[in-house]
Amino acid sequence: MPEEAQMTQVFGRPKCLTDMPFSYCPGCTHGILNRLVAEVIDELDIADRSVGISPVGCSVWVYNYFDMDMVQAAHGRAPAVATGIKRVRPDTIVWAYQGDGDLAAIGTAEIVHAASRGEKITIVYINNAIYGMTQGQQAPTSVIGQVTSTAPFGRRPEVEGYPLRVSEMLAALDGPAFIARVTAIDAKTINQAKRAIKRAFEAQINNEGFSLVECLSTCPTWWGKTPQEAQQWLRDKMMAQFPLGVFKDLKEATSDNA
Repeated sequence: MPEEAQMTQVFGRPKCLTDMPFSYCPGCTHGILNRLVAEVIDELDIADRSVGISPVGCSVWVYNYFDMDMVQAAHGRAPAVATGIKRVRPDTIVWAYQGDGDLAAIGTAEIVHAASRGEKITIVYINNAIYGMTQGQQAPTSVIGQVTSTAPFGRRPEVEGYPLRVSEMLAALDGPAFIARVTAIDAKTINQAKRAIKRAFEAQINNEGFSLVECLSTCPTWWGKTPQEAQQWLRDKMMAQFPLGVFKDLKEATSDNA
């Protein structure tokens, strides 16, 4: 092939992702979000001083996917583990990747108090409104009327209560520097998600305080839908319950008051 006709690679695997195949179900957006985190870490050039915290749930094997120091936390305890690492090694960039069952159920106390203390850690929180790894039970984020294996008649507020809005709850605290909710179901929302994740890491790099990005994700397997149907259900049901947006950004607040 003539030299001038050779193709130039313009897109490839992020450097800090390993070549281990993802274990996620077809149509799940965990894989997209793993990649976005990796792209941000590469662009900020922080992989060699980062420590990631793996959760319990569908993304329990995230330590196999990232080529950096990783720690496995017990169910729900990722913010506590991240806090310990960050306080001992304050120059380390510490981030945790958690699902809604991990963060918003058994880990509620850990995330609330880490945020309230303003711990300088970054959390990527995946909300798919169901327990994906353990056969589709109702999660704290399951929406009203959603049928799950433990709520066969659908979620009823008078019985199971209302869905937990983590981003709004944490944004009301004084400690967080950045709180946002995004999704990753098309090109526009993927770009928005990446910008939010990058801002969350920058908040830690700049020593601003606690940061969290909530990412609405599909679960075609336990929602009982095709990937296309799952995307539409997320738009129709989840985004109505969990509106996208930035709920707190100290950087913007400082700029507005300048």
